[in-house]
Amino acid sequence: MEFKNIDEQVIQKYKEDETLMVRLFVQWCANHDLDSQTLYQKAYPAQPLNVLLEEVIESDDGFDELHIDNETMLDVLQMFGNDDLAFVVADEIQRLKK
Repeated sequence: MEFKNIDEQVIQKYKEDETLMVRLFVQWCANHDLDSQTLYQKAYPAQPLNVLLEEVIESDDGFDELHIDNETMLDVLQMFGNDDLAFVVADEIQRLKK
């Protein structure tokens, strides 16, 4: 029984962390006037629309004043194994620097 509770806690923590990662991505996109859905689809063209991404976009998460720097965004994406999205974000960072 205790293992199940620990497993549930780990799963819940991962979901919370994943939601935070998506919120940071959405805010980073907003900071740079980029469409988060477009970038996500560019990174994962074969995947259907991401439900969590939709939920975060539609929610008022209070991150409006938060500025996420480029390196932090790349680190967070890579930490979660979103290497394809990190690659697309890195391309956008280069484009924005020009």
